[in-house]
Amino acid sequence: MSERNPIPLILTAIGSVIGTVAVLSYYGYVHIAKPEDALLLADYTMLKTVPGEDYRVSLKPAPQVAECIDGVLVLFDTEQKGLTGVLVDNRKRAIRCMGQQVPTERAPANKP
Repeated sequence: MSERNPIPLILTAIGSVIGTVAVLSYYGYVHIAKPEDALLLADYTMLKTVPGEDYRVSLKPAPQVAECIDGVLVLFDTEQKGLTGVLVDNRKRAIRCMGQQVPTERAPANKP
């Protein structure tokens, strides 16, 4: 029996992985996040309002704007175009908006 040279197989495997990652990133399925692309949840604090107690906030607004989309609070950054995110708690549960219906899955209609 003749021995096979493993170098072409290894190079083919490495080339396949690199080619796959390149194609996926070209079509937008792979995004390598940069630190400036992220907003940390730790940057936000909820101020509890207690009747009769005063609290102070800055007059200068934050660079983020919140909007209620499909019953979920979505943050948009006004300084970095295209940076959006869903506000979640420490268990990765989305923060809901009041006054809007939360979308539910509709059961498929029975066909006669």
